[in-house]
Amino acid sequence: MTHSPWWARDRHADRRPFLLARNRIKAAIRGHFEAQSFVEVECAQLQVSPGNETHLHAFATQAIGRDGGQYYLHTSPEFACKKLLAAGERRIFDFARVFRNREHAPVNVPEFTMLEWYRAEETYDAVIADCVALIRLAAGGGALAYRGHSVRADADVQRITVAEAFARYAGIDLLGTVTADASDRDALARQAERAGVHVATDDTWSDVFSRVLSERVEPKLGFDAITILDEYPRVEAALARASARDRRVAERFEAYVCGVELANGFGELTDPVEQRHRFAHEMAEKERIYGERYPIDEDFLAALAEMPQASGVALGFDRLVMLATGAPSIEHVLWTPPIGRT
Repeated sequence: MTHSPWWARDRHADRRPFLLARNRIKAAIRGHFEAQSFVEVECAQLQVSPGNETHLHAFATQAIGRDGGQYYLHTSPEFACKKLLAAGERRIFDFARVFRNREHAPVNVPEFTMLEWYRAEETYDAVIADCVALIRLAAGGGALAYRGHSVRADADVQRITVAEAFARYAGIDLLGTVTADASDRDALARQAERAGVHVATDDTWSDVFSRVLSERVEPKLGFDAITILDEYPRVEAALARASARDRRVAERFEAYVCGVELANGFGELTDPVEQRHRFAHEMAEKERIYGERYPIDEDFLAALAEMPQASGVALGFDRLVMLATGAPSIEHVLWTPPIGRT
């Protein structure tokens, strides 16, 4: 059976209430930030590096003209935002259009809106509170819903560490497999297999971690209340600073509702030497797995040395609107769905 295109009048009429709600939610969020003296910024989409995380994939383009060179559509405005913090901005937000290749899951699209914001010289807990407030603001005092599940936005927030979640949902002692500087792949693999998670012989510690997270942990999160999953192992937080409480983990959190990841936030790493080391590791892994690597943005590392301590969050705005409106799919909240998502 063939479907009419998204621009067919009947289909657009069905989607239009969700699209108008999207506009209202965006306006409310913009007002929320402006009331707290945030400045809205617009980061350039073309960058010399799209980001340096192993499993993030970019769209590349070639410049024509005297300078030539290869550029990438950014996967996040993060590098540019941090340069603005180095330049002296203190509270900023961006409704950024971002681009990610190899995105095929039901709530993933290759071109989408990322709401990203930063607080200079403010704590990790401050941006977690921001995240919860924005999710509740989008819900407008009602519920958040997805695929037959519904969550009251005003229910008490649940906060659980990654280690606690691995123990609760998979029976795995996660922190027993890591130190501040190393990880024990075999120890994690044995526990994962006992939990019924398949482990391939060439899986790294990070591969096993990701499989347990996606198969055993994420499907359990956010069904009773907005859930904050935090204190990721440092190896899984390439741009986050280490926790002062436990050097094995980092100040990284994700927010979940109805099993959907909505946001990813950090207490930001500001050490350019450590950041370079992490980028090199991530790109070596990318080349091993995918046969490619992205350049390192040297200008970003230079700015990082001047950047104040800060905390920031990247939130999937389209996903938030989908959950806040109860839309049946992410395509219902996109004014013009990307290629292949009609």
